[in-house]
Amino acid sequence: MISEEKLNSTLQRVRWLVLDVDGVLTDGKLYFDNNGNELKTFNTLDGHGIKMLQKSGVRVAIITGRRSAVVERRAHDLGVSKLIQGREDKFAALQELLADDPCRLEDIAYVGDDYPDLLVMTRVGSPISVPNAAPPVRERALWITEARGGEGAVREVCDRIMQAQGTFDAALAPYIGED
Repeated sequence: MISEEKLNSTLQRVRWLVLDVDGVLTDGKLYFDNNGNELKTFNTLDGHGIKMLQKSGVRVAIITGRRSAVVERRAHDLGVSKLIQGREDKFAALQELLADDPCRLEDIAYVGDDYPDLLVMTRVGSPISVPNAAPPVRERALWITEARGGEGAVREVCDRIMQAQGTFDAALAPYIGED
């Protein structure tokens, strides 16, 4: 695995955090009711971490292979305006995103858990995996979170990026009365 110093150095450059949904923002399980409606559960810690990271100046995007009104609502609630759904070719989707908001690939962190994430992960500067990811994904990750997908992994990533960039204390200050 990578040293703490190298990880911090890499995360200092992050300008975009790009997230997969199923298995990263959720536990990876798909729930359907009797009417065929899809249900997903999201972790509130992840959501607040995304909001804090965006306030610190890091952009957040979501790229997912499935289409879901639930994901659209969650992205909207979090202020994530860059949402690309229904795209198995996530690298092509990332290139579309970057056409509108250019950024060097080495300045992107991507969190994934399965094979469709590999093409992006092997091209960005900060490929990150959750521990419940497929083995080839974990093997190609710069860093593997301690928390599992849907259980605070994204919050862990957000906090770690802010810590590396020196913005974490300022982001935390309003919550401890130091603003």
